[in-house]
Amino acid sequence: MAGIPLIHPKAGQIRMSEDPLKVLSDMASDAHARIQTAHQHINPVVEVRRGMRDAGIPADVMTIDCLRTRRRITLILHDNQPGLLLYQFVTIENEVGNDFKQMAISDLNTDTLFCWMQDYFG
Repeated sequence: MAGIPLIHPKAGQIRMSEDPLKVLSDMASDAHARIQTAHQHINPVVEVRRGMRDAGIPADVMTIDCLRTRRRITLILHDNQPGLLLYQFVTIENEVGNDFKQMAISDLNTDTLFCWMQDYFG
């Protein structure tokens, strides 16, 4: 996605010794609070989904939705790809596409999530 920064190496980076889903959830919560303060019109909805695990796929999914723009950021932590975050920018209607990007979980931080929300939802 053009214009969406991939990495902002600052506060809140994931350390590999921690539970990646817990840390991702904490960072998303922090980024959400910052977005609501800076851009009240965005008001994203963050959700952790159990559907993949319930279907027998060893992965955790988090979605960050903007109901106003009908856009979604999908984040996947797959057990078979430890240390990687799979992510994509889609619409709520399309839900999931085939074009997942990936980055090292250790490169993800609160600033990255904030910038993604600001740029994609704004």
